[in-house]
Amino acid sequence: MRVLGIESSCDETAAAVVDADGRVLSDVVASQIAVHAPYGGVVPELAARAHLTNVVPVLERAIAEAGGLETIDAVAVTNGPGLVGALLVGLQAAKAIAFARDLPLVGVDHLIGHLFAVYLRRGEGDPEVPTLPYIALLVSGGHTAIYEVTAPGEAHILGQTRDDAAGEAFDKVAKLLGLGYPGGPVIDRLARAGDPRAIELPVPMASRRTLDFSFSGLKTAVARRVKTHGVPESEAEMADLCASFQRSVTRVLVQKSVHACRTREIGRLVLGGGVAANSGLRAAAAKLCAKHGIALHVPPLASCTDNAAMIAYAGALKLASEGPATLALSAYSRSPDLRRGKQPRRRAT
Repeated sequence: MRVLGIESSCDETAAAVVDADGRVLSDVVASQIAVHAPYGGVVPELAARAHLTNVVPVLERAIAEAGGLETIDAVAVTNGPGLVGALLVGLQAAKAIAFARDLPLVGVDHLIGHLFAVYLRRGEGDPEVPTLPYIALLVSGGHTAIYEVTAPGEAHILGQTRDDAAGEAFDKVAKLLGLGYPGGPVIDRLARAGDPRAIELPVPMASRRTLDFSFSGLKTAVARRVKTHGVPESEAEMADLCASFQRSVTRVLVQKSVHACRTREIGRLVLGGGVAANSGLRAAAAKLCAKHGIALHVPPLASCTDNAAMIAYAGALKLASEGPATLALSAYSRSPDLRRGKQPRRRAT
């Protein structure tokens, strides 16, 4: 089976074709960074308009690279969570293709897509994939949470941020420091040349009594330092501040994720979401996982950021287990399926 995936939940217009084994046959992404950079963040109305401009060219290219529309067996589309105006663009395109070609249609939760992106096969050198169950840390501009992934397409939330997502905190601190948007890649690049212990910053919500996160206090701590000392003028001082901030964020993310693995007795940790591309997070996770004998699985960069290949693959899983949706499929801004609920029993490694 070949599934066409469409993703438009935020500021990336994406389309991809993936087979049932996770092999990526095409993967096209149109970025909106230049559109939103002057504002220091995503502007929902501008995002929706950009999707309208990009969706047809992106779809045409993805379908052509995969061998043509006649090779497509089903259509999967992100229908939440996200910006509703943006979601509707992809959703209507998916409905039109499914209706015109009489193809099965399935709606995919964007977060489920990220949680199963680790199974995408992009060519030679694909990393080893985890067996189920596994613990997943999902970190992006809009989401930061720890999940126990128990079956294909099924996940249970163990902890989540109570305020800012990790990626959002990176963007806000970068804006505060005048580093531009998106802030995560810039801070990560500068941090590589800095001393992560040069500036004492709080490790936010570090207690292991909860797997929840909070990054607003850390953001405030950086703001207070800038108010007192000003924006660092030298490259070395800026690098030290970025490294110290990044260490505080990645430290709590990794410590709680590994703690979840140990308490749930699951020896596999998966990183997902755009912030999973952060080199500091990857290094910290690798170090602590090795210390505790936990297998770390990190998708390639193309599978971490928003993409339609993960939506197509998650759609294939959902079609196999639940069947297709109707053309009444609607969009939603918040995920109703992954809210905190009763935790599943612990499983052996």
